Amino acid sequence: MLATWIHSIDPVLIHFPESWPLPGIRWYGLSYAAGFLAAGLMLRGYMRASKVALRVGEDSALLTYLIFGVLIGGRLGYCVLYDTSRFLKAPWILFEMSGGGIAGMASHGGFFGVCVAILLFAKRYDKDCWLIADVVVSLTPPGLFFGRIANFINGELWGKVTTVSWGVIFPQSAPYAGYPISLLPVRHPSQLYEAGLEGLLLGIYLQWRFWRGGVKPGILVAEFLMLYGLLRILGECFRQPDASLIFGCNRGIVYSAITCVVGLFLWVWRWRVRG
Repeated sequence: MLATWIHSIDPVLIHFPESWPLPGIRWYGLSYAAGFLAAGLMLRGYMRASKVALRVGEDSALLTYLIFGVLIGGRLGYCVLYDTSRFLKAPWILFEMSGGGIAGMASHGGFFGVCVAILLFAKRYDKDCWLIADVVVSLTPPGLFFGRIANFINGELWGKVTTVSWGVIFPQSAPYAGYPISLLPVRHPSQLYEAGLEGLLLGIYLQWRFWRGGVKPGILVAEFLMLYGLLRILGECFRQPDASLIFGCNRGIVYSAITCVVGLFLWVWRWRVRG
């Protein structure tokens, strides 16, 4: 029965020989590659349609800035927001690896890293920071979508216990190795919910807004922050908290609420700006 489907997907797509330094090619790493590839293809499409004022070669430079921003910001954000105590005691965990890949990433940290990347790129190439930022947020949803799909493949960040017919049993949710599968509860595949919300739904809206045009610079960024925060909060309602709570709330909900507030203030500010 679908309700009793046991998650058994191998997180490693291609296994390397044991003598090699890396275990293989992981789905999680490929999700990042797919997200950046999708962003690059979309950006080229924008340039062909004259929707973004970038010269040949500047699109590659922008992607390079974004890649570093996502990776550095995402990892630093995870350490600061979700692994605070360990990070304060041992800051070098920032370079910690797990299974041949990055140990942990946080989307909110990735957003901060992207903000820094946009500022650096705009200054280096003399671009309007808000126009570039609007373009960048429209490129973001595919990466969020692939990342959540990879979370599901990894069998991590599972949902709360449920009785829905599409629930999944995640063996990794066992309290210790060897725990009987028969005793594990059925859980929401919350990773797929978030893929649909943060990736597909948000992506469709941003593409509609971007191609429709007539949006004051910075407004699309504000709308992205508000909508991402709201959709993430909705998804978190079905997700088992993966870190200690803050004020009795899931950390993801708290950070997403802050993201919404920042987006709202930015939205009001950009609408009040003339021009």
